[in-house]
Amino acid sequence: MEGLIGISAKIIIALVALEHIYILWLEMFAWETKGKETFKSLPAHLFKETKTLAANQGLYNGFLSAGLIWSLCISDVIWQSQVALFFLGCVFIAGVYGGATAGKSIFYKQAVPALVGIILVLLS
Repeated sequence: MEGLIGISAKIIIALVALEHIYILWLEMFAWETKGKETFKSLPAHLFKETKTLAANQGLYNGFLSAGLIWSLCISDVIWQSQVALFFLGCVFIAGVYGGATAGKSIFYKQAVPALVGIILVLLS
């Protein structure tokens, strides 16, 4: 990944990774505090009851983030692109599913940035 498009792809990959680090933190460590503020449509009593489930989801978001960060550390351009495409694809699919089942905003917050990253990686 070289040139302006390659740099743009790396910036998007980094931003998507940061977003998923935030989701990890929210779901694993701040579910009963910041989670309540973020997911206002859920009844307050559910946060304590679902803390373990949320933490599990957060861990998976951490794996996505780790894969995206790993892709930025790979020196071989082809391998770097393939790893980035795999993890961006995972984020995209999760964002589409979340948008269809949990809330439309998830599609725009997760799937769209991942799709932009996929396009930029493919163009670079």
